Amino acid sequence: MSFLLPKLSSKKAVDQAIKSTAEKVLVLRFGRDNDPVCLQLDDILSKTSSDLSKTATIYLVDVDPTPVYTHYFDISYIPSTVFFFNGQHMKVDYGSPDHTKFVGSFKTKQDFIDLIEVIYRGAMRGKLIVQSPIDPKNIPKYDLLYQDI
Repeated sequence: MSFLLPKLSSKKAVDQAIKSTAEKVLVLRFGRDNDPVCLQLDDILSKTSSDLSKTATIYLVDVDPTPVYTHYFDISYIPSTVFFFNGQHMKVDYGSPDHTKFVGSFKTKQDFIDLIEVIYRGAMRGKLIVQSPIDPKNIPKYDLLYQDI
């Protein structure tokens, strides 16, 4: 399903997407096209992209040609999903130590839709961090490790 979503394969393309996406949540999925968990997440993202077209723009970012962002967001597990609004990095409290990104795949399409709605509403009110609406049992658990992917 990843072929249905636009891809960004350079730092310049990612920079342009961050700068040019206005009044919508920008969703950047960092991963690899051949990773099974990335493919599972891509399926959810592609199935929800039309429903969320008024509030979100979704891009897939391959971690290999974008090492600057991979290091900047400390992406040591893939897939990792990062959110922006009007060029501002949006943080989400998932009840984990890392508020900068969502690691792993969403369990359901509705979890992703709910998260985008909460980020959008929070961003419209000027918030830079929002509380995750996702049931904690649906949030993948991982340990923060600092290593190469």
